[in-house]
Amino acid sequence: MSEGPVRSIPQVLIVTGASRGIGAATAHLAAQRGYAVCVNYLKRRNEAESIVGDIATLGGRAIAVQADVSSESDVIRLFNTTERELGSITALVNNAATIETQLRLESTTAARLQRLFATNVFGSFLCAREAVRRMSRRRAGSGGAIVNVSSGAAQWGSPGEYIDYAATKGAIDTLTVGLAREVAEEGIRVNAVRPGFIHTELHATAGEPNRIERVKALVPMQRGGQPQEVAAAILWLLSAEASYVTGTILNVSGGR
Repeated sequence: MSEGPVRSIPQVLIVTGASRGIGAATAHLAAQRGYAVCVNYLKRRNEAESIVGDIATLGGRAIAVQADVSSESDVIRLFNTTERELGSITALVNNAATIETQLRLESTTAARLQRLFATNVFGSFLCAREAVRRMSRRRAGSGGAIVNVSSGAAQWGSPGEYIDYAATKGAIDTLTVGLAREVAEEGIRVNAVRPGFIHTELHATAGEPNRIERVKALVPMQRGGQPQEVAAAILWLLSAEASYVTGTILNVSGGR
């Protein structure tokens, strides 16, 4: 006897740092694939609301929520707002990160290190924690998927440029592997992408807007990547096509 059609669980995704670059590309692509999307931003309200407007124009659902991921109270508010307005959270992309001007370690300061680690590491841990609390089957959740955005810098070290930023991304790699094994039996998959040289504003923020042109010869494909190429990898890791993939860090780096 037929039990009728099986209803799929609505997919609700939070993308942190989604007002530009890889985050914005991920929000757009996720909406095209049926996700209701929370576009998190820190300061770029107009850009975030523009992304929400684009998604709405195409018939999707999205909200923009301001929150500083380095603030525990902001992170909790971000997740609570998303649940209230979009429904149960099934996916998280930990994308929010900051970088500072290229600098050798001998010239760094404790304040700079605190800023970098607060956003890039503590923020990712806090957001992952809130996602697990809501997704875990141990806590009556329905499971879900987390994708962390690391960087090729975690492997290369970025000497003479920003080894502190590289170290924060090394922490993201470790978070990915450890958390994946911790929650695998609870219905949560945790993976990461490790972008290489991607055309985003990150390089301008670090003081070298044309950096891709300088370093692209180091890439076997002889070019920098586009945010949309990273977003496609993220969406695959979130999808059911990657149902047996967890604890994996996928290089999106043109072969480097």
